Amino acid sequence: MAMVVGVRFREIGKIYSFNPGELRLHRGDHVITETSKGQEYGTVVLGNYELCEGHIEQPLRTVLRKATAEDEARVQELRTKEQEALRICRQKAIERKLEMKIISAEYAFDESKLLFYFTADGRVDFRDLVKDLAAVFHMRIELRQVGVRDETKIIGGMGPCGRPLCCHAWLSDFVPVSIKMAKEQNLSLNPQKISGVCGRLMCCLKNEADTYAYLNAQLPRRGDSVELSEGERGEVIEVNVLKQTVKVLVILDDDEREVREVPAAEAVFIAHKKKGQPSQLKKDAMAKREAMLQESRERAQRKERAAEGSDRTENGGTESVRSEGGRSRRERRRPGASSGNAALHEQQSEGGNASESRENSGGRKRYPKENRGGQNAELRGNAAAERAESGEAAVPRPRRRRRRHPEGGQSAETRVRTGESAEERRPQTQEKREQHD
Repeated sequence: MAMVVGVRFREIGKIYSFNPGELRLHRGDHVITETSKGQEYGTVVLGNYELCEGHIEQPLRTVLRKATAEDEARVQELRTKEQEALRICRQKAIERKLEMKIISAEYAFDESKLLFYFTADGRVDFRDLVKDLAAVFHMRIELRQVGVRDETKIIGGMGPCGRPLCCHAWLSDFVPVSIKMAKEQNLSLNPQKISGVCGRLMCCLKNEADTYAYLNAQLPRRGDSVELSEGERGEVIEVNVLKQTVKVLVILDDDEREVREVPAAEAVFIAHKKKGQPSQLKKDAMAKREAMLQESRERAQRKERAAEGSDRTENGGTESVRSEGGRSRRERRRPGASSGNAALHEQQSEGGNASESRENSGGRKRYPKENRGGQNAELRGNAAAERAESGEAAVPRPRRRRRRHPEGGQSAETRVRTGESAEERRPQTQEKREQHD
């Protein structure tokens, strides 16, 4: 164990450990210490205390002495000079047309170095600016680029809560903050409401993150299926972390819905809601609704079948009469029906064939579609015998005209291959046509 003190150099900066030696220091004392940059003026924030040597940052430097009145006056003079240096640096940056924002200037206690802090969107070539500043102040010049959070910490301001910014008032180091912390605290995810003056997530989200994480571990999540003390099941629609209560949507037996707010201890967890899928409560309601729709559809189908059966029973005789009457009317409408056709029609009716035969305007017999090309030899023979008895002349079946290519019905490729011309083939074609006729 070693005796150390905690010293802070900037208004709100990191706390460094120093060896106090034989000095007995208290919180708020001003001291002069030895650092890697030379002698520095700092303020004691942690009095003499013992610290394990394993946690001490090496090398451990020593406190030289307590600050005197002369040291205090010198520090005040340096603060005044820093304001003038800041104004000159900003003017030089504007003359050089550099896209950078100078936010602060800091003198070393021994005036061996002048440090400027600035912010910029990207990298800035400030070598010419350093030369101009060195020619004005005649000392070592250093420019250091910082982020937006460091800028807010240096300048300070008021937060949305109406109090001074935590980073400028008491927060020495920045802590990592994530959007998950805002979700656990049921805050609005609007960036304007959860962002600080710097434009980043507010540092105060970290203050209560551990408490909310502990309380949320004892509560169900939104969408979970739970069972209440009365035995009813429902779905969690809202969670109050501070009150430790939940609002449950319960579906009653008569398909009515009711929202109940109960303590979290009375809601027994059943199942989590899977991502992208409905909860168990919605699944049960959907299944119940589908069963009701299926039952109504089956009931409607049974009614339709019963109605169709009764209609067939009542209208069976009427339909048969109508079919016979329709057939007789069709027979009467047929023009030029011969006795042979009537006999053929009667023979087909006796044999159980209900198809009809008609003659077109050219005298050709037309058979039903199902019997075309399927007439057996017996029917064809009977028809020929009837025509012979009645004295009708056999009407020749018109020959189907074949589509012919121009120039003798032969393609150009075939004519070239055979070597025949259209004039050579035309007499042969005419002879074949006469023989066929």
